[in-house]
Amino acid sequence: MWSKKINSKIIVVTGGVISSLGKGIVAASLGYLLKNRGLKVSILKMDPYINVDPGTMSPFQHGEVYVTDDGAETDLDLGHYERFLNQNMSKLNNVTTGQIYYNVIKKEREGKYLGATVQVVPHIINEIIGSIYNLYKYEKPVDVIIIEIGGTIGDIESLPFVEAMRQLRLQLGKKNFLSIHVSLVPYIKAAGEIKTKPTQHSVNKLREIGIQPDFIICRTEKKISNSVKEKIGLFCNVNTSHVIECKDVPSIYEVPISIEKDHFSQKVVDALELKCKETDLTEWINIVQKIYNSKNDTVNIALCGKYVHLVDAYKSINEAFIHAGAVNNVKVNSIYIDSEKVTSPDDLKNFGELHGILIPGGFGERGIEGKLNAIKFARENKIPFLGICLGMQCAVIEFARNVCNLQDANSPEFNPNTPHPVIHLMEEQKEIKQLGGTMRLGKYDCILQEDTNAFKAYKKTLISERHRHRFEFNPNYKTILEKNGLKIAGINPQKGLVEIIELKNHPWFVGVQFHPELKSRPLDPHPLFKDFIKAAKQYRNSKK
Repeated sequence: MWSKKINSKIIVVTGGVISSLGKGIVAASLGYLLKNRGLKVSILKMDPYINVDPGTMSPFQHGEVYVTDDGAETDLDLGHYERFLNQNMSKLNNVTTGQIYYNVIKKEREGKYLGATVQVVPHIINEIIGSIYNLYKYEKPVDVIIIEIGGTIGDIESLPFVEAMRQLRLQLGKKNFLSIHVSLVPYIKAAGEIKTKPTQHSVNKLREIGIQPDFIICRTEKKISNSVKEKIGLFCNVNTSHVIECKDVPSIYEVPISIEKDHFSQKVVDALELKCKETDLTEWINIVQKIYNSKNDTVNIALCGKYVHLVDAYKSINEAFIHAGAVNNVKVNSIYIDSEKVTSPDDLKNFGELHGILIPGGFGERGIEGKLNAIKFARENKIPFLGICLGMQCAVIEFARNVCNLQDANSPEFNPNTPHPVIHLMEEQKEIKQLGGTMRLGKYDCILQEDTNAFKAYKKTLISERHRHRFEFNPNYKTILEKNGLKIAGINPQKGLVEIIELKNHPWFVGVQFHPELKSRPLDPHPLFKDFIKAAKQYRNSKK
């Protein structure tokens, strides 16, 4: 058994029946509610997959990779945690089966188990509990650690994590440990009834593993009656008052308000015997009202990328649009354009009236020419443009080809034999062979030039943003690019790397090497997204 003391209250969130129920939103919402009460909260996501991290996974497999300040490539749920709690997460807030087994095997090779037979119990289990202890030690004093276990109860992959929670509950005692189970309570239209049987079976499966849930969060599209709550409570051995309705809402940011209607956070703090103040959701309610009120006015933003068939691949960008739209009193209507299908700049005319164009990050040659066509359309038609990471690099390539007449200008990532590598591999990346965790990752500084749109957005000279890339702007082409109207708007002071580019003869054309979307919060929208949407709104109004 684990021997080191964890002096925080532990709340474990599991999911049942189906995946994609919103465990991460529930965990983030509860985290916000507890923080709002004055408690110090942290959240740990446990992912059952064997990858060490999602950094080498296709966005089609797992959605976006969320990068933290300290350079960890993590699950997209950490984005929800940061946005709801308005606080930064770190590499300690995400652990995978791959990391757990990697650490255990490494210790075995180093002889740290003193000749013991290395087994799931106790070694894997202790390593899992150790990841909680490491977060506790880093964050302490921390009142509550919320743990979200990925996947669905009954999956073979998540069993070690659930077993670790069973053992931890035994050690900490009931007053220091809560189990919250998120389950689907479907409405069967043909019968006109809400069905509780899936939840009953899911809870039975959880109890078979040794965990009795203290709360059940009922994900539903219809309001749940008291009689249904009583039935779920009776057959799942849970107090009826601890059966919490979580009905579908138009915005995920309404979820904390929705579940608090059942006095959820009060019941949680009572169960854990925590002393704290009452919730005051005024600020959060105001944000949600702004989001809903902004739907009366719309701007159309083209998001041109190669992962557009899975919206979660651009999750943080979509959320940043919501934050920026609310502060500008508009709804951002995202028009997803598959960059592989854009064969000429004029193809963008087929998508109706566009008020802004965003090219997101990505890797590989597929869809690049389509992105260049979209950028040319934005540049020539003076449409507000924001290029992120690869989007910024594509903007440099398009400008070099079509304005500077550097024929076949490119990046070696797409054409190793290009005669004009206006984008090139970073010097420290040239000897790297291993792909996982080896990019330029995490927070780096940038100094802004004052006569730029970037400076107008940030309203300060020194900023820091999160990165995830191997290639960069090639300084050998700086002179010719600037001579033709490209402006270097931001530089990394440590290494002189170009972080931001703009165009002199364009009202709002900004390309950034970093990922601003990762730092946008509903209570603190990102400056670049705010001004991008503001520029799109002005462009739209100028066309009326």
